[in-house]
Amino acid sequence: MTHTQAPYSNARRDFLLAAAGTLAAALLSGCSRAIKGQAVPAGSVVLALGDSLTQGVGATSPEHAWPAVLERISGWRMVSGGVSGDTSSMALARLPALLAAHNPQLVIVSIGGNDFLHQQSGNATRENIRTIIRRCQAAGAQVLLVAEPQPSIAAALGHLSDHPMFEEIAQEMRVPLLAGAWSDILSEEKLRSDRIHANDAGYEQFAHALLQEAQRAGLAP
Repeated sequence: MTHTQAPYSNARRDFLLAAAGTLAAALLSGCSRAIKGQAVPAGSVVLALGDSLTQGVGATSPEHAWPAVLERISGWRMVSGGVSGDTSSMALARLPALLAAHNPQLVIVSIGGNDFLHQQSGNATRENIRTIIRRCQAAGAQVLLVAEPQPSIAAALGHLSDHPMFEEIAQEMRVPLLAGAWSDILSEEKLRSDRIHANDAGYEQFAHALLQEAQRAGLAP
């Protein structure tokens, strides 16, 4: 009797643990999606802080990069602070000058992908992003965080998913999160210029997804 019950018991335990993990993730996701900000009026300066995806590598022209598209559809005055190859530490180093020069009301933070590509410390990346958020808030800007895909075997096959640290940081720091956008876009060959960059259609889709998230979070009308 003992030998026949053990496999069933173990399987049931594993099922319950998996279900509990899924429920916890769902609850955490729901908490972050309940975070609300204050509306940023049309004409306000909004800083996009990021790497090559923010710079618009893969677009046919700068007008097709997502900050330019977002400016057209939101009415915000976008400042593109995207630098190809930037890691979170590099973006953090550039941030004070950008904040001083532009005094943005909102900063959209989309950084971390190059940290993952170069296998930098996850703890360091996490702390850099936390510090970016704190410095933006100390300068009087609201923050909208963007989740970046995590490296994995599935990602190498073209099926990307967000790195879980972004959901965790958004919840901890109480900032809205745009989840799934880059993972979805870079999983679709028709929306990519290469494995890690979008094309014009991909950047267009990202800008609309970002505006929808900003509206849901109360940051845009």
